[in-house]
Amino acid sequence: MALDTSAEPPLLERTTENGVATLRMNRPSQFNALSEGLLGALQHEIDALARDADVRCVVLESAGRAFCAGHDLREMRSQPSLDYYQALFRKCSSVMQGLQALPVPVIAKVQGIATAAGCQLVASCDLAVAADSARFAVSGINVGLFCSTPAVALSRNVSAKRAFEMLVTARFIDAAQAADWGLINDAVPEAELDARVCALTAEILAKSPSAIRYGKRMFYKQKQMALGDAYDYAGDVMARNMMEADACEGIDAFLQKRPPRWQS
Repeated sequence: MALDTSAEPPLLERTTENGVATLRMNRPSQFNALSEGLLGALQHEIDALARDADVRCVVLESAGRAFCAGHDLREMRSQPSLDYYQALFRKCSSVMQGLQALPVPVIAKVQGIATAAGCQLVASCDLAVAADSARFAVSGINVGLFCSTPAVALSRNVSAKRAFEMLVTARFIDAAQAADWGLINDAVPEAELDARVCALTAEILAKSPSAIRYGKRMFYKQKQMALGDAYDYAGDVMARNMMEADACEGIDAFLQKRPPRWQS
């Protein structure tokens, strides 16, 4: 019997190993553009990860030469209606917010270009490591479309003037600039990208899972508060964190000069 080779490859691949879930965008011939299908697959996996207590860290990467070229413009032009566009951008925004809502750190592993909503994807991850050959832009203005939803994530990562400069010029910045401006954490030689991301995940896995869950939720929530409210909220979170078994174990281990044995 002949093998059926007509099946389309999955738009998104997930693997999990030793507590690290890797999501690999798989539209290399379209530079991993965010089609409706890919956005739906991302949302599905984000929802599943939110329920998976065994996952301690998530890595978002891509197949091919590009990280993500933003929305699929050909698909967008095929359905020119306000209702469609509003639904599309809501779907994209849900994915971006879902990444930040996950209780574990999400790392963008970037090679090639990350443009428009692809740059937004990088900015929406908690951490980002890029090959030094990677480039970043919010390029919608080149086709008459201001990158309004990418601006939300971008302006929360880099200064207002840097963000607006990128938005109105569509100028590419290299990985070194992206690190200097705060869009990514590190720019490394491409041959070292895998090792750098693995080292970062190992550092995260060595920490208390419950403390990281407390910390990530607190970090993003307090940013939306007035200073006094933020301190009140953070103090309450820290007090509750202190009541966790891991905090007791961690402090005891420090005082006894031994490695901690996390219980969460």
